[in-house]
Amino acid sequence: MSPTTSNHPAVPAHGHVTFLGAGPGDPGLLTLRAVEALAGADVLIAEPEVLDVVRTHAQPGVAVVDTGTPQLTVVDEASTTVVPPEPRDAANLVMEAARGGKRVVRAVSGDPGLDAYAAGEMLKCASEGITFEVVPGIAAGVGVPAYAGVPLRDAEGADVRFVDARTASDRCWTEVGTSDGTVVVSTTLDSVAAAAAELVSAGRKPDTPLTVTVAGTTTRQRTWSATLGSIAQTLKQAKVLPSPEGHRPVIAVVGERSAAAQRDQLSWFESKPLFGWKVLVPRTKEQAASLSDQLRSYGAVPSEVPTIAVEPPRTPQQMERAVKGLVTGRYEWIAFTSVNAVKAVREKFEEYGLDARAFAGIKVAAVGEQTAKALIAFGVKPDLVPSGEQSAAGLLEDWPPYDPVFDPIDRVFLPRADIATETLVAGLIELGWEVDDVTAYRTVRASPPPAETREAIKGGGFDAVLFTSSSTVRNLVGIAGKPHNVTVIACIGPATAKTAEEHGLRVDVMAPEPSVHKLAEALADFGAARRAAALDAGDPVTRPSERRPGARRRRTTT
Repeated sequence: MSPTTSNHPAVPAHGHVTFLGAGPGDPGLLTLRAVEALAGADVLIAEPEVLDVVRTHAQPGVAVVDTGTPQLTVVDEASTTVVPPEPRDAANLVMEAARGGKRVVRAVSGDPGLDAYAAGEMLKCASEGITFEVVPGIAAGVGVPAYAGVPLRDAEGADVRFVDARTASDRCWTEVGTSDGTVVVSTTLDSVAAAAAELVSAGRKPDTPLTVTVAGTTTRQRTWSATLGSIAQTLKQAKVLPSPEGHRPVIAVVGERSAAAQRDQLSWFESKPLFGWKVLVPRTKEQAASLSDQLRSYGAVPSEVPTIAVEPPRTPQQMERAVKGLVTGRYEWIAFTSVNAVKAVREKFEEYGLDARAFAGIKVAAVGEQTAKALIAFGVKPDLVPSGEQSAAGLLEDWPPYDPVFDPIDRVFLPRADIATETLVAGLIELGWEVDDVTAYRTVRASPPPAETREAIKGGGFDAVLFTSSSTVRNLVGIAGKPHNVTVIACIGPATAKTAEEHGLRVDVMAPEPSVHKLAEALADFGAARRAAALDAGDPVTRPSERRPGARRRRTTT
Protein backbone atom coordinates (compact mmCIF):
# COMPACT_ATOMS: atom_id res chain seq x y z
CA MET A 1 0.00 0.00 0.00
CA SER A 2 1.27 3.49 -0.85
CA PRO A 3 1.96 5.59 2.26
CA THR A 4 -0.30 8.29 0.79
CA THR A 5 -3.39 6.11 0.70
CA SER A 6 -4.05 5.92 4.42
CA ASN A 7 -3.52 8.00 7.52
CA HIS A 8 -2.78 4.90 9.54
CA PRO A 9 -0.90 2.29 7.53
CA ALA A 10 -0.07 -0.95 9.28
CA VAL A 11 3.02 -0.53 11.45
CA PRO A 12 5.47 -3.41 11.86
CA ALA A 13 6.34 -4.53 15.37
CA HIS A 14 9.62 -2.60 15.17
CA GLY A 15 7.94 0.69 14.26
CA HIS A 16 8.12 3.08 11.36
CA VAL A 17 9.84 6.45 10.89
CA THR A 18 8.77 9.35 8.68
CA PHE A 19 11.48 11.91 7.98
CA LEU A 20 9.45 15.03 7.30
CA GLY A 21 10.40 18.42 5.88
CA ALA A 22 8.53 21.19 7.71
CA GLY A 23 9.52 23.94 5.29
CA PRO A 24 11.32 27.22 6.01
CA GLY A 25 8.88 28.69 8.56
CA ASP A 26 5.45 29.44 7.11
CA PRO A 27 3.07 26.77 8.48
CA GLY A 28 1.06 27.03 5.26
CA LEU A 29 3.95 25.49 3.32
CA LEU A 30 3.52 22.05 4.88
CA THR A 31 2.57 19.50 2.23
CA LEU A 32 -0.66 17.49 2.36
CA ARG A 33 1.36 14.32 2.92
CA ALA A 34 3.16 16.00 5.85
CA VAL A 35 -0.17 16.86 7.52
CA GLU A 36 -1.36 13.30 6.92
CA ALA A 37 1.78 11.79 8.48
CA LEU A 38 1.59 14.11 11.50
CA ALA A 39 -2.02 13.08 12.15
CA GLY A 40 -0.95 9.44 12.40
CA ALA A 41 2.15 9.92 14.57
CA ASP A 42 2.63 8.30 17.97
CA VAL A 43 5.86 10.21 18.60
CA LEU A 44 6.91 13.56 17.13
CA ILE A 45 10.59 14.53 17.28
CA ALA A 46 11.62 18.02 16.17
CA GLU A 47 13.88 21.00 16.83
CA PRO A 48 12.35 23.90 18.81
CA GLU A 49 11.95 26.14 15.75
CA VAL A 50 9.97 23.42 13.94
CA LEU A 51 7.63 22.35 16.74
CA ASP A 52 5.25 25.28 16.43
CA VAL A 53 4.84 24.58 12.71
CA VAL A 54 4.03 20.87 13.01
CA ARG A 55 2.54 20.14 16.41
CA THR A 56 -0.91 21.60 15.64
CA HIS A 57 -1.44 18.80 13.11
CA ALA A 58 -0.57 16.02 15.57
CA GLN A 59 -3.29 14.07 17.32
CA PRO A 60 -4.03 14.73 21.02
CA GLY A 61 -1.87 12.61 23.28
CA VAL A 62 1.06 12.32 20.85
CA ALA A 63 4.43 12.26 22.59
CA VAL A 64 6.47 15.28 21.51
CA VAL A 65 10.24 15.37 21.87
CA ASP A 66 11.93 18.75 21.56
CA THR A 67 15.53 18.02 20.57
CA GLY A 68 16.55 21.37 22.02
CA THR A 69 15.76 20.19 25.56
CA PRO A 70 16.04 16.80 27.25
CA GLN A 71 12.29 16.67 27.87
CA LEU A 72 9.38 14.61 26.58
CA THR A 73 6.00 16.37 26.65
CA VAL A 74 2.54 15.01 25.89
CA VAL A 75 0.21 17.21 23.84
CA ASP A 76 -3.19 17.25 25.52
CA GLU A 77 -5.09 19.41 27.96
CA ALA A 78 -3.38 17.75 30.92
CA SER A 79 0.19 17.81 29.66
CA THR A 80 2.78 15.92 31.61
CA THR A 81 6.54 16.15 31.44
CA VAL A 82 8.96 13.29 31.78
CA VAL A 83 12.65 14.15 32.15
CA PRO A 84 15.00 11.45 30.80
CA PRO A 85 18.08 10.70 32.87
CA GLU A 86 20.38 12.43 30.39
CA PRO A 87 20.18 14.31 27.08
CA ARG A 88 20.19 12.11 23.98
CA ASP A 89 20.74 13.11 20.38
CA ALA A 90 17.88 12.99 17.88
CA ALA A 91 19.09 9.78 16.22
CA ASN A 92 18.99 7.88 19.51
CA LEU A 93 15.54 9.28 20.30
CA VAL A 94 14.26 8.19 16.88
CA MET A 95 15.72 4.68 17.20
CA GLU A 96 14.45 4.19 20.74
CA ALA A 97 10.88 5.13 19.80
CA ALA A 98 10.94 3.04 16.60
CA ARG A 99 12.27 -0.02 18.45
CA GLY A 100 9.25 0.32 20.73
CA GLY A 101 6.91 -0.18 17.77
CA LYS A 102 5.90 3.49 17.51
CA ARG A 103 5.00 5.55 14.47
CA VAL A 104 7.70 8.21 14.63
CA VAL A 105 7.69 11.49 12.73
CA ARG A 106 11.11 13.12 12.65
CA ALA A 107 10.44 16.71 11.55
CA VAL A 108 13.23 18.95 10.32
CA SER A 109 13.35 22.52 9.07
CA GLY A 110 13.21 22.95 5.30
CA ASP A 111 13.79 19.71 3.41
CA PRO A 112 15.35 16.53 4.91
CA GLY A 113 17.73 16.08 1.99
CA LEU A 114 18.88 19.65 1.43
CA ASP A 115 18.59 21.54 4.71
CA ALA A 116 19.11 18.77 7.26
CA TYR A 117 21.61 16.00 7.78
CA ALA A 118 18.98 13.28 8.05
CA ALA A 119 20.79 10.68 5.95
CA GLY A 120 22.71 9.41 8.97
CA GLU A 121 19.51 8.76 10.88
CA MET A 122 18.02 7.04 7.82
CA LEU A 123 21.07 4.77 7.57
CA LYS A 124 20.65 3.77 11.22
CA CYS A 125 17.05 2.82 10.52
CA ALA A 126 18.10 0.81 7.48
CA SER A 127 20.83 -1.02 9.42
CA GLU A 128 18.28 -2.20 12.00
CA GLY A 129 15.58 -3.07 9.50
CA ILE A 130 13.28 -0.25 10.58
CA THR A 131 11.08 0.89 7.72
CA PHE A 132 11.09 4.59 6.92
CA GLU A 133 9.83 7.07 4.38
CA VAL A 134 10.81 10.62 3.42
CA VAL A 135 8.28 13.42 3.02
CA PRO A 136 10.06 16.25 1.17
CA GLY A 137 9.60 19.79 2.34
CA ILE A 138 10.15 23.18 0.73
CA ALA A 139 13.86 23.87 1.17
CA ALA A 140 14.86 27.21 2.69
CA GLY A 141 17.10 27.91 -0.32
CA VAL A 142 14.05 27.68 -2.59
CA GLY A 143 11.18 28.96 -0.42
CA VAL A 144 12.90 32.00 1.09
CA PRO A 145 13.99 33.56 -2.24
CA ALA A 146 10.45 33.00 -3.57
CA TYR A 147 9.00 34.94 -0.60
CA ALA A 148 11.69 37.62 -1.02
CA GLY A 149 10.74 38.17 -4.67
CA VAL A 150 13.97 36.73 -6.06
CA PRO A 151 13.49 34.15 -8.85
CA LEU A 152 16.41 31.74 -9.07
CA ARG A 153 15.94 31.07 -12.78
CA ASP A 154 14.23 32.68 -15.76
CA ALA A 155 13.24 31.67 -19.29
CA GLU A 156 16.88 31.78 -20.40
CA GLY A 157 17.86 29.29 -17.72
CA ALA A 158 20.83 29.56 -15.43
CA ASP A 159 23.14 27.49 -13.30
CA VAL A 160 21.93 27.56 -9.67
CA ARG A 161 24.30 26.52 -6.91
CA PHE A 162 23.44 26.01 -3.24
CA VAL A 163 26.21 26.66 -0.76
CA ASP A 164 26.27 26.18 3.01
CA ALA A 165 28.83 28.75 4.16
CA ARG A 166 29.43 26.81 7.38
CA THR A 167 30.88 23.80 5.57
CA ALA A 168 31.94 25.21 2.18
CA SER A 169 35.49 24.31 1.17
CA ASP A 170 37.96 26.55 -0.67
CA ARG A 171 37.28 24.51 -3.80
CA CYS A 172 33.55 25.18 -3.47
CA TRP A 173 34.08 28.95 -3.18
CA THR A 174 36.39 28.88 -6.19
CA GLU A 175 33.86 27.02 -8.32
CA VAL A 176 30.97 29.36 -7.55
CA GLY A 177 33.23 32.39 -7.72
CA THR A 178 34.26 31.66 -11.30
CA SER A 179 30.68 30.86 -12.34
CA ASP A 180 28.19 33.50 -13.51
CA GLY A 181 25.21 31.49 -12.26
CA THR A 182 22.96 32.21 -9.30
CA VAL A 183 24.40 31.28 -5.90
CA VAL A 184 22.12 30.62 -2.92
CA VAL A 185 24.15 30.87 0.28
CA SER A 186 22.93 29.57 3.65
CA THR A 187 24.76 31.48 6.37
CA THR A 188 24.19 33.68 9.41
CA LEU A 189 23.56 37.40 9.62
CA ASP A 190 27.00 38.23 11.02
CA SER A 191 28.73 35.95 8.46
CA VAL A 192 27.14 37.40 5.32
CA ALA A 193 29.97 39.87 4.71
CA ALA A 194 32.56 37.10 5.09
CA ALA A 195 30.73 34.94 2.55
CA ALA A 196 30.54 37.91 0.15
CA ALA A 197 34.27 38.45 0.58
CA GLU A 198 34.92 34.78 -0.24
CA LEU A 199 33.01 35.13 -3.49
CA VAL A 200 34.83 38.33 -4.45
CA SER A 201 38.19 36.70 -3.70
CA ALA A 202 37.17 33.76 -5.87
CA GLY A 203 36.42 36.00 -8.85
CA ARG A 204 32.94 37.47 -8.52
CA LYS A 205 32.74 41.21 -9.21
CA PRO A 206 32.14 43.43 -6.15
CA ASP A 207 29.17 45.06 -7.92
CA THR A 208 27.32 41.73 -8.28
CA PRO A 209 23.81 42.16 -6.77
CA LEU A 210 22.72 40.13 -3.79
CA THR A 211 19.82 39.97 -1.37
CA VAL A 212 19.93 38.89 2.25
CA THR A 213 16.76 37.58 3.89
CA VAL A 214 16.30 36.82 7.57
CA ALA A 215 13.30 34.94 9.08
CA GLY A 216 12.20 34.05 5.55
CA THR A 217 8.56 33.08 4.85
CA THR A 218 7.40 34.40 8.24
CA THR A 219 5.87 37.76 9.12
CA ARG A 220 9.22 38.68 10.71
CA GLN A 221 10.91 38.43 7.29
CA ARG A 222 13.24 41.24 6.31
CA THR A 223 15.24 41.53 3.10
CA TRP A 224 18.12 43.85 2.20
CA SER A 225 19.34 44.47 -1.34
CA ALA A 226 23.00 45.34 -1.89
CA THR A 227 26.08 44.15 -3.76
CA LEU A 228 28.87 41.82 -2.72
CA GLY A 229 31.05 44.83 -2.07
CA SER A 230 28.50 46.91 -0.17
CA ILE A 231 26.55 44.41 1.94
CA ALA A 232 28.60 45.00 5.10
CA GLN A 233 27.97 48.75 4.90
CA THR A 234 24.29 48.22 4.03
CA LEU A 235 23.68 46.10 7.13
CA LYS A 236 25.59 48.59 9.27
CA GLN A 237 23.62 51.58 7.95
CA ALA A 238 20.36 49.70 8.53
CA LYS A 239 21.52 49.19 12.14
CA VAL A 240 21.16 45.45 11.70
CA LEU A 241 24.74 44.78 12.71
CA PRO A 242 26.41 44.61 15.09
CA SER A 243 23.66 42.79 16.97
CA PRO A 244 23.35 40.06 19.60
CA GLU A 245 21.09 38.32 17.08
CA GLY A 246 23.87 38.05 14.54
CA HIS A 247 23.74 34.27 14.77
CA ARG A 248 20.31 34.18 13.10
CA PRO A 249 20.27 32.12 9.88
CA VAL A 250 19.80 33.95 6.58
CA ILE A 251 19.53 33.10 2.91
CA ALA A 252 21.65 35.23 0.57
CA VAL A 253 21.04 35.11 -3.18
CA VAL A 254 23.90 36.27 -5.39
CA GLY A 255 23.40 37.08 -9.05
CA GLU A 256 21.68 39.42 -11.48
CA ARG A 257 18.20 38.07 -10.65
CA SER A 258 18.51 39.55 -7.17
CA ALA A 259 18.96 43.09 -8.50
CA ALA A 260 17.07 45.66 -6.41
CA ALA A 261 15.13 47.08 -9.38
CA GLN A 262 13.68 43.67 -10.16
CA ARG A 263 12.97 42.79 -6.55
CA ASP A 264 11.00 46.00 -6.07
CA GLN A 265 8.49 44.64 -8.59
CA LEU A 266 8.50 41.02 -7.42
CA SER A 267 8.50 41.43 -3.65
CA TRP A 268 4.94 40.21 -3.15
CA PHE A 269 5.23 39.06 0.47
CA GLU A 270 6.87 41.96 2.27
CA SER A 271 4.70 44.42 0.30
CA LYS A 272 1.45 43.08 1.74
CA PRO A 273 -0.58 45.99 3.15
CA LEU A 274 -0.28 44.96 6.81
CA PHE A 275 2.99 43.06 6.61
CA GLY A 276 4.34 42.42 10.10
CA TRP A 277 1.62 44.47 11.80
CA LYS A 278 0.67 43.13 15.20
CA VAL A 279 -3.11 43.53 15.29
CA LEU A 280 -5.14 43.15 18.47
CA VAL A 281 -8.48 41.41 17.94
CA PRO A 282 -10.57 41.80 21.11
CA ARG A 283 -12.75 38.73 20.55
CA THR A 284 -12.60 35.08 21.58
CA LYS A 285 -10.67 32.64 19.41
CA GLU A 286 -13.92 31.07 18.19
CA GLN A 287 -15.36 34.42 17.16
CA ALA A 288 -12.09 35.74 15.70
CA ALA A 289 -11.04 32.67 13.67
CA SER A 290 -12.09 33.82 10.20
CA LEU A 291 -11.18 37.45 10.96
CA SER A 292 -7.69 36.41 12.05
CA ASP A 293 -7.29 34.32 8.88
CA GLN A 294 -8.22 37.37 6.81
CA LEU A 295 -5.71 39.53 8.68
CA ARG A 296 -2.99 36.93 8.08
CA SER A 297 -3.74 37.07 4.35
CA TYR A 298 -2.80 40.77 4.52
CA GLY A 299 0.49 39.91 6.25
CA ALA A 300 -0.62 40.81 9.79
CA VAL A 301 0.05 38.94 13.02
CA PRO A 302 -3.33 38.79 14.82
CA SER A 303 -3.45 38.50 18.60
CA GLU A 304 -6.83 37.50 20.04
CA VAL A 305 -7.77 38.88 23.44
CA PRO A 306 -11.23 37.98 24.81
CA THR A 307 -13.03 40.98 26.30
CA ILE A 308 -16.21 39.17 27.29
CA ALA A 309 -16.95 35.80 28.82
CA VAL A 310 -20.18 33.91 28.24
CA GLU A 311 -22.04 32.33 31.16
CA PRO A 312 -25.39 30.49 31.45
CA PRO A 313 -28.48 32.52 32.43
CA ARG A 314 -29.09 32.89 36.16
CA THR A 315 -32.51 31.27 35.81
CA PRO A 316 -32.44 28.48 33.17
CA GLN A 317 -36.15 27.60 33.37
CA GLN A 318 -37.21 30.08 30.67
CA MET A 319 -34.65 28.67 28.24
CA GLU A 320 -35.69 25.11 29.06
CA ARG A 321 -39.38 25.86 28.37
CA ALA A 322 -38.53 27.53 25.06
CA VAL A 323 -36.41 24.61 23.83
CA LYS A 324 -39.20 22.18 24.74
CA GLY A 325 -41.58 24.48 22.84
CA LEU A 326 -39.48 24.02 19.72
CA VAL A 327 -40.21 20.30 19.84
CA THR A 328 -43.92 20.65 20.62
CA GLY A 329 -44.62 23.07 17.76
CA ARG A 330 -44.98 26.30 19.70
CA TYR A 331 -42.95 28.40 17.21
CA GLU A 332 -43.07 29.33 13.55
CA TRP A 333 -39.62 30.97 13.61
CA ILE A 334 -36.41 30.93 15.65
CA ALA A 335 -33.98 33.83 15.17
CA PHE A 336 -30.28 33.60 16.03
CA THR A 337 -28.39 36.88 16.32
CA SER A 338 -25.00 35.48 17.41
CA VAL A 339 -22.80 32.41 17.47
CA ASN A 340 -23.22 32.31 21.24
CA ALA A 341 -27.00 31.98 20.83
CA VAL A 342 -26.49 29.00 18.52
CA LYS A 343 -24.11 27.46 21.03
CA ALA A 344 -26.57 27.97 23.91
CA VAL A 345 -29.44 26.27 22.06
CA ARG A 346 -27.20 23.47 20.83
CA GLU A 347 -26.02 22.75 24.37
CA LYS A 348 -29.64 22.54 25.55
CA PHE A 349 -30.43 20.19 22.68
CA GLU A 350 -27.54 17.92 23.65
CA GLU A 351 -28.66 18.03 27.29
CA TYR A 352 -32.10 16.69 26.23
CA GLY A 353 -30.71 14.20 23.68
CA LEU A 354 -31.97 16.22 20.71
CA ASP A 355 -30.25 17.07 17.44
CA ALA A 356 -30.88 19.24 14.37
CA ARG A 357 -33.94 17.17 13.39
CA ALA A 358 -35.86 19.01 16.12
CA PHE A 359 -35.85 22.08 13.80
CA ALA A 360 -38.07 20.24 11.27
CA GLY A 361 -40.96 22.48 10.26
CA ILE A 362 -39.48 25.58 11.93
CA LYS A 363 -38.13 28.51 9.92
CA VAL A 364 -34.65 29.64 11.00
CA ALA A 365 -33.18 33.13 10.71
CA ALA A 366 -29.56 34.14 11.32
CA VAL A 367 -27.74 37.45 11.55
CA GLY A 368 -24.18 37.37 10.26
CA GLU A 369 -21.97 35.02 8.30
CA GLN A 370 -20.45 33.40 11.39
CA THR A 371 -23.86 32.74 12.95
CA ALA A 372 -25.00 31.09 9.71
CA LYS A 373 -21.85 28.95 9.63
CA ALA A 374 -22.41 27.86 13.23
CA LEU A 375 -25.93 26.75 12.31
CA ILE A 376 -24.73 24.86 9.25
CA ALA A 377 -22.13 23.10 11.42
CA PHE A 378 -25.05 22.08 13.66
CA GLY A 379 -26.84 20.67 10.62
CA VAL A 380 -29.30 23.53 10.12
CA LYS A 381 -29.45 25.67 6.98
CA PRO A 382 -30.90 29.14 7.73
CA ASP A 383 -34.03 30.09 5.82
CA LEU A 384 -33.40 33.81 6.23
CA VAL A 385 -30.14 35.79 6.37
CA PRO A 386 -30.21 39.59 5.92
CA SER A 387 -29.56 40.54 2.30
CA GLY A 388 -28.08 43.87 3.40
CA GLU A 389 -26.74 45.05 6.74
CA GLN A 390 -25.87 42.12 9.01
CA SER A 391 -27.70 43.41 12.06
CA ALA A 392 -31.09 43.26 13.79
CA ALA A 393 -32.23 46.18 11.61
CA GLY A 394 -31.03 44.37 8.50
CA LEU A 395 -32.91 41.23 9.52
CA LEU A 396 -36.11 43.22 10.03
CA GLU A 397 -35.77 44.67 6.52
CA ASP A 398 -36.20 41.15 5.10
CA TRP A 399 -38.48 39.59 7.72
CA PRO A 400 -42.01 38.89 6.37
CA PRO A 401 -45.01 40.27 8.25
CA TYR A 402 -47.25 37.80 9.99
CA ASP A 403 -49.95 36.46 7.67
CA PRO A 404 -52.69 34.39 9.38
CA VAL A 405 -53.46 32.65 6.07
CA PHE A 406 -49.93 31.38 5.40
CA ASP A 407 -48.50 31.29 8.92
CA PRO A 408 -50.19 28.67 11.10
CA ILE A 409 -48.30 29.89 14.18
CA ASP A 410 -47.61 33.52 15.09
CA ARG A 411 -44.79 33.05 17.59
CA VAL A 412 -41.00 33.64 17.28
CA PHE A 413 -38.36 32.22 19.63
CA LEU A 414 -35.53 34.73 20.12
CA PRO A 415 -32.61 33.31 22.19
CA ARG A 416 -30.11 36.07 22.92
CA ALA A 417 -27.78 37.78 25.36
CA ASP A 418 -28.92 39.43 28.54
CA ILE A 419 -27.64 42.81 27.32
CA ALA A 420 -29.17 42.71 23.82
CA THR A 421 -31.09 45.74 22.56
CA GLU A 422 -34.86 45.71 22.01
CA THR A 423 -34.67 46.65 18.31
CA LEU A 424 -35.45 43.18 16.97
CA VAL A 425 -38.23 42.46 19.49
CA ALA A 426 -40.00 45.75 18.80
CA GLY A 427 -39.66 45.30 15.03
CA LEU A 428 -41.09 41.78 15.05
CA ILE A 429 -44.05 42.85 17.19
CA GLU A 430 -44.70 45.68 14.72
CA LEU A 431 -44.76 43.08 11.93
CA GLY A 432 -47.50 41.23 13.81
CA TRP A 433 -45.49 38.49 15.50
CA GLU A 434 -45.56 37.35 19.11
CA VAL A 435 -42.02 37.09 20.51
CA ASP A 436 -40.62 34.87 23.24
CA ASP A 437 -37.58 36.98 24.12
CA VAL A 438 -35.41 34.53 26.10
CA THR A 439 -32.09 35.12 27.83
CA ALA A 440 -29.98 32.25 26.46
CA TYR A 441 -26.70 33.42 27.93
CA ARG A 442 -25.13 36.21 29.95
CA THR A 443 -22.14 38.25 28.88
CA VAL A 444 -19.69 39.33 31.54
CA ARG A 445 -16.39 41.15 31.35
CA ALA A 446 -13.50 38.75 30.72
CA SER A 447 -10.52 38.40 33.02
CA PRO A 448 -7.59 40.73 32.28
CA PRO A 449 -5.06 39.42 29.73
CA PRO A 450 -1.51 38.55 30.83
CA ALA A 451 0.67 41.42 32.07
CA GLU A 452 2.81 41.24 28.93
CA THR A 453 -0.26 41.84 26.74
CA ARG A 454 -1.49 44.70 28.92
CA GLU A 455 1.91 46.38 28.69
CA ALA A 456 1.93 45.95 24.90
CA ILE A 457 -1.52 47.56 24.66
CA LYS A 458 -0.63 50.57 26.80
CA GLY A 459 2.98 50.86 25.62
CA GLY A 460 2.42 50.87 21.84
CA GLY A 461 3.38 47.26 21.19
CA PHE A 462 0.39 46.74 18.90
CA ASP A 463 0.18 48.37 15.49
CA ALA A 464 -3.62 48.33 15.33
CA VAL A 465 -6.72 47.39 17.31
CA LEU A 466 -9.97 46.25 15.71
CA PHE A 467 -13.07 47.20 17.68
CA THR A 468 -16.15 45.28 16.54
CA SER A 469 -18.66 46.77 19.00
CA SER A 470 -18.98 49.43 21.67
CA SER A 471 -18.73 46.75 24.35
CA THR A 472 -15.32 45.63 23.04
CA VAL A 473 -14.08 49.21 23.49
CA ARG A 474 -15.41 49.53 27.03
CA ASN A 475 -14.31 46.06 28.09
CA LEU A 476 -10.81 46.25 26.60
CA VAL A 477 -10.12 49.60 28.26
CA GLY A 478 -11.56 48.21 31.48
CA ILE A 479 -9.48 45.02 31.63
CA ALA A 480 -6.27 46.14 29.90
CA GLY A 481 -6.10 49.93 29.69
CA LYS A 482 -6.26 52.40 26.82
CA PRO A 483 -4.29 51.61 23.64
CA HIS A 484 -1.21 53.80 23.09
CA ASN A 485 -1.55 56.85 20.85
CA VAL A 486 0.64 55.33 18.10
CA THR A 487 -1.75 52.39 17.70
CA VAL A 488 -4.13 52.59 14.74
CA ILE A 489 -7.75 52.40 15.93
CA ALA A 490 -10.22 50.71 13.58
CA CYS A 491 -13.96 50.61 14.34
CA ILE A 492 -16.81 48.65 12.76
CA GLY A 493 -19.26 51.55 12.65
CA PRO A 494 -20.26 55.01 13.89
CA ALA A 495 -21.62 53.86 17.26
CA THR A 496 -18.42 51.96 18.04
CA ALA A 497 -16.32 54.92 16.85
CA LYS A 498 -18.28 57.27 19.12
CA THR A 499 -17.60 55.00 22.11
CA ALA A 500 -13.89 54.89 21.23
CA GLU A 501 -13.74 58.68 21.06
CA GLU A 502 -15.53 58.94 24.40
CA HIS A 503 -12.68 56.87 25.85
CA GLY A 504 -10.09 59.29 24.46
CA LEU A 505 -9.16 57.30 21.36
CA ARG A 506 -8.84 58.81 17.91
CA VAL A 507 -10.41 56.64 15.23
CA ASP A 508 -8.22 56.15 12.15
CA VAL A 509 -10.27 53.59 10.22
CA MET A 510 -13.99 52.88 9.98
CA ALA A 511 -15.61 50.06 8.04
CA PRO A 512 -17.79 51.19 5.10
CA GLU A 513 -20.47 48.79 6.38
CA PRO A 514 -20.91 46.93 9.69
CA SER A 515 -19.02 43.75 8.85
CA VAL A 516 -15.89 42.41 10.53
CA HIS A 517 -14.49 41.43 7.16
CA LYS A 518 -15.12 44.88 5.72
CA LEU A 519 -13.40 46.27 8.81
CA ALA A 520 -10.29 44.15 8.16
CA GLU A 521 -10.41 45.17 4.50
CA ALA A 522 -10.60 48.85 5.47
CA LEU A 523 -7.56 48.43 7.75
CA ALA A 524 -5.67 46.78 4.88
CA ASP A 525 -6.55 49.73 2.62
CA PHE A 526 -5.27 52.09 5.31
CA GLY A 527 -2.02 50.12 5.56
CA ALA A 528 -1.58 50.09 1.78
CA ALA A 529 -2.07 53.85 1.56
CA ARG A 530 0.36 54.40 4.40
CA ARG A 531 2.96 52.21 2.68
CA ALA A 532 2.49 53.98 -0.66
CA ALA A 533 2.89 57.40 0.99
CA ALA A 534 6.17 56.34 2.61
CA LEU A 535 7.55 55.00 -0.68
CA ASP A 536 6.49 58.13 -2.59
CA ALA A 537 8.27 60.27 0.00
CA GLY A 538 11.39 58.11 -0.19
CA ASP A 539 10.99 57.11 3.45
CA PRO A 540 11.45 53.60 4.84
CA VAL A 541 8.25 51.61 5.30
CA THR A 542 7.69 51.20 9.04
CA ARG A 543 4.92 49.84 11.21
CA PRO A 544 2.97 52.21 13.50
CA SER A 545 4.55 50.61 16.59
CA GLU A 546 8.00 51.52 15.26
CA ARG A 547 7.24 55.24 15.45
CA ARG A 548 8.52 57.20 18.41
CA PRO A 549 5.95 58.16 21.07
CA GLY A 550 4.07 61.35 20.33
CA ALA A 551 4.86 61.39 16.61
CA ARG A 552 1.33 60.60 15.58
CA ARG A 553 -0.17 63.31 17.76
CA ARG A 554 2.12 65.96 16.33
CA ARG A 555 1.38 64.90 12.78
CA THR A 556 -2.38 65.08 13.17
CA THR A 557 -2.47 68.50 14.82
CA THR A 558 -0.60 70.27 12.05
